[in-house]
Amino acid sequence: MSQMPELEVTTLPADAVEVGRIADAWGIKGWFKVISYSSDAEVLLTAKNWYLLPAEKGAKHFTGTVLLPVKQARTHSDSIVATAAAVGDRNAAETLRGARIFVSRTAFPAADEGEFYWVDLLGLSVVNREGVAMGVVKDLLATGPQTTLVLAYDEGGKERERMIPFVDAYVDKVDLAGKSILVDWQLDY
Repeated sequence: MSQMPELEVTTLPADAVEVGRIADAWGIKGWFKVISYSSDAEVLLTAKNWYLLPAEKGAKHFTGTVLLPVKQARTHSDSIVATAAAVGDRNAAETLRGARIFVSRTAFPAADEGEFYWVDLLGLSVVNREGVAMGVVKDLLATGPQTTLVLAYDEGGKERERMIPFVDAYVDKVDLAGKSILVDWQLDY
């Protein structure tokens, strides 16, 4: 029978971002395989504290939020494997299957100049060069070689969507502190 590791019950940080989930046990010494939600899994490899929420489907071996202090995480083939002091064997690792992994936004590595984490763009107001409000970023889509901003705006009491490619040709400036994006785009595009 699988024994749930002793993990500290905690509160999910207000700035927590879901970055992956635990796929399954890996090996016999308590390692587990992780599925990253990003092609760049650096935050999973560097963050020392993961916050876990139970699997959305399947068996749930815990409720609420638990803190998983990660001892080591590394890439292995096309995935990530990790271990924690509280997870001593394969049986304990199996109880974490499906758990959703969150990391505090403060644990993310700094983005390079001109690069942004998607999570930081959500909620920003988008205005064009003429000062016309285009909407608020509600989502981003990876559309092949580029990312597209999905904006929500109100039209006659109904929420509508507008899409703008997130490329230098159309995006003049991203002001994270000012919570805005300046674009070269028109309402009728």
